[in-house]
Amino acid sequence: MKELENKVALVSSSTRGIGLACAKALAAQGAAVYLGVRRLEAGQQIADELIAAGGRAGVVFFDASREESFSGMVDEVAAKDGRLDILVNNFGSTDVKTDLDVVNGPSEDFFRIVNTNLKSVYLPSKAAVPLMAKNGGGSIINIGSVGTAYGVSKAAIHFLTKDIAVQYARQGVRCNAVLPGFTATDAALNNMSQAFLELFLKNVPLNRPGRPEDIADAVAFLAS
Repeated sequence: MKELENKVALVSSSTRGIGLACAKALAAQGAAVYLGVRRLEAGQQIADELIAAGGRAGVVFFDASREESFSGMVDEVAAKDGRLDILVNNFGSTDVKTDLDVVNGPSEDFFRIVNTNLKSVYLPSKAAVPLMAKNGGGSIINIGSVGTAYGVSKAAIHFLTKDIAVQYARQGVRCNAVLPGFTATDAALNNMSQAFLELFLKNVPLNRPGRPEDIADAVAFLAS
């Protein structure tokens, strides 16, 4: 029997990068994986690939520009499967052109980024905890990470992770965070210069950036 057999998982923002790797890792361990995505057709194509590989998968709607979808995706999973055992809050965004230092970064962009990133964890977790507790427990895994506003929002998420873990442990709900360093996703590589990558690798004993699969393995372990 696989480690996550009969478990139901939801991964937000999961059509590429770390989110996609997490969805694949959880499906490989036997979980029914719902992809929380904005582009439903792209999400369904990935779900079909997971199913073809012997897994169980589906899609639910998640759009960071539509706040109602943050808890709505959890409600969709509950309506379809009646339970949620694993929630991976993978979404996080910034704007490298405006997410600058405290003096030069536009204040409105700072608070927009912080607000969106924090709500994308708080609201899904708020919806998921009672559902998990009702079914005997579950596991919430938040993906942390850097940018001024991005870093501040992730720092808030780290505290929220600890708070959820302490408050709901006796109901069987665990909450952890995975804090990746630089990870070689398409989005990250497209926003970093070769000079930055070379400087970064000088301080990495493995002499390579992290891979999405590295993060996904940690997520699968915390989900188990």
